[in-house]
Amino acid sequence: GLGAKQVEQFHADGWIKEPADIFTLEDRFGAGNLMQLKNREGWGEKSATNLFRAITDKRHIPLGRVIFALGIRHVGEAASNLLARHYGSWSAFESAVSAAAPLEGPEWDDLLSIDGVGAVMATSLVTAFAQDNERASIDRLVAHLDIQEVARVDTSGSPVAGKTVVFTGTLERMTRAEAKARAEALGAKVSGSVSAKTDILVAGPGAGSKAKKAAELGIETLDEDGWLDLIGDA
Repeated sequence: GLGAKQVEQFHADGWIKEPADIFTLEDRFGAGNLMQLKNREGWGEKSATNLFRAITDKRHIPLGRVIFALGIRHVGEAASNLLARHYGSWSAFESAVSAAAPLEGPEWDDLLSIDGVGAVMATSLVTAFAQDNERASIDRLVAHLDIQEVARVDTSGSPVAGKTVVFTGTLERMTRAEAKARAEALGAKVSGSVSAKTDILVAGPGAGSKAKKAAELGIETLDEDGWLDLIGDA
């Protein structure tokens, strides 16, 4: 019940100036707002009541949906879910992104280590949180939300829990997406680049510079069969 047309109408009426205002509509106007709304063309008491109920329901929202809904340039739905899985909670995400503001340091390096997050996206994200007006608007919105953390699976028996894994070259027994999902399900962190923090490089045919760098850094390198043996999927 709150599409582009309705948002434009409410904005023109001064009811909504920023996203947080959506969640204070009912409190600010109460029954009077319902009366104003239900008498508008295209609205009735039932549709107005349903709108307020839907807004209330949307206070309970997964972390990935919140990140995507911020509308930050270059941060799409898939990237938002990657960020949510990596950080797990809003507090961890917000704290890390804020600390990465200098575009350097451990938090910045950790952000860039997420497979699927590049420098352009990371810069856009960090910049948004570093701008006072935009950050204040985000904080006001989040104050009205019950943001659900990403469920953590029990990886206590996993041989790769807590390890950083990089996949390179061609995988023959699974797709790259399947390999990444399986590694993350086992508690591993999948990165797109090799660094001193990398624990395992899984190298298929055609592995190039990443395999060379891993060898220079003394990082454990496995072929696809060795990786599957390690995680018990052989």
